[in-house]
Amino acid sequence: MPSEVTLRAQAFVNERLPEARGLGQSLADLIDEPDEFVSVLRGGLARLADDAYAAEQERVAPGSGAVFGVRSPLMAAIARQLREPLRQSSSASALWLAERLSSEEERELVLFSHVALARALPADPERGWQLMRRLARRAKDWISVDELAELFAKGILLERFRWAELEQLVYSADKWERRLVGSTIARLPFELPKRLRPTLASTSGLTLITSLLGDSQPDVQKALSWALRSWNEVDQTGVADVLRDEATVARKAADGHRAWVLRDALSWPGTDPLLAEDVRAELEGVRRRPGDPSTSSASAVASAFAGLDRMAEQAVEMQGARQRMAPGRSSAAPTDVIGGRRG
Repeated sequence: MPSEVTLRAQAFVNERLPEARGLGQSLADLIDEPDEFVSVLRGGLARLADDAYAAEQERVAPGSGAVFGVRSPLMAAIARQLREPLRQSSSASALWLAERLSSEEERELVLFSHVALARALPADPERGWQLMRRLARRAKDWISVDELAELFAKGILLERFRWAELEQLVYSADKWERRLVGSTIARLPFELPKRLRPTLASTSGLTLITSLLGDSQPDVQKALSWALRSWNEVDQTGVADVLRDEATVARKAADGHRAWVLRDALSWPGTDPLLAEDVRAELEGVRRRPGDPSTSSASAVASAFAGLDRMAEQAVEMQGARQRMAPGRSSAAPTDVIGGRRG
């Protein structure tokens, strides 16, 4: 039987779904008017907000900052009404709108920039990735990071050389950027049909996961466990090898950070019972201890290049400033990639 809290939430959502769909339809006519789009969306989200849900956000996702408290099904209902109109618009209009939304404080408004970016990314990947990097720098809670991971996954599948974006983030001093690595890898298999998922086995997915194993941050550890479970859709044998090999490393070094990820990864429903038994036996008695430093190979490399992370942050900020100051970026009319007026 659903709890009273669940039943109340379901009733709240069902009552407001028609309003959410109507809001999305109204916004579809404002794609070329970003300021008005944001104003109408802000008012609509305020009406759809659930005060009880908003009050829970800091507990569920510490660091969330300003939120309206709109439940996910209502957010999804608004977004569904926008996808087709965005497809019919120009990529320049979509990117222009995404830039405007990304500058807002409330998490829900920023999340709608992802919807617009998904439209712009195939046609304008360079400016799309610039904005995605800035969003990654701003993200300070797991909900924002994991939602952005879906966009990163889509971008990597469009251009496989974008794996380099994740390869850089494993060395970030920001735990949320490191979590983004795991979350993106976790989402990647599910952006492809099941028959095509094994094609990801030749990518650096498992290598990036193992480079972060031993990270001391629980938020990163949870994403790495998720990534290992998801990667079974791609390369179950490879995941099994990682679990066995890294369990040996964790035991020898009494590495509780690494051990926690490996144990949690065994919760994948298809895990071989014999494998699970062997890994758990190897990790017997190895537990996380508060205050233990990171032992990951990525952290060892990053510590040798102290200061470079801040340089990378400044580079991303400069990219964003150049993008916002580019010709044709006034609020009067969006321009396309070659500088002409929107088609």
